[in-house]
Amino acid sequence: MPQEWIMGLAGGLTIGIAGAIYLLGAGRIMGASGIIGGLVDGSGRDTALDRLWFLAGLIATPAILMALFGLSPHTNASSAPAVLVLAGVLVGVGTRLANGCTSGHGVCGLSRLSPRAIVATALYISAGMLAMAVLRHIWGVI
Repeated sequence: MPQEWIMGLAGGLTIGIAGAIYLLGAGRIMGASGIIGGLVDGSGRDTALDRLWFLAGLIATPAILMALFGLSPHTNASSAPAVLVLAGVLVGVGTRLANGCTSGHGVCGLSRLSPRAIVATALYISAGMLAMAVLRHIWGVI
């Protein structure tokens, strides 16, 4: 099996396990955009410490795993930083419009059979496929 598939599987399992631990441990759904958004707009003041710990884990865990397994991040878009910035902005806007992100809707929402999460996931997967097709095959950026 190619390494890309193994890394994708490992990442998916890690996110799924993290979602289950967060739900069982904190009693809340692990939606990263909602957790971070609550810190940014101040709506999560009552759980700010929990949110900060979540954010710290979101940053520290990949760094620890990279160090343990001798991995390094790689992307074909590293030669076009404007594309990475634009992608980040679009993801942030999209998560606000959809009231959730891939971890909230795609992992936690689908596992709870939430109709809103099913629709949101279908839409963002479709949008991602369209964006990838345009950026890779038409514009040749990625």
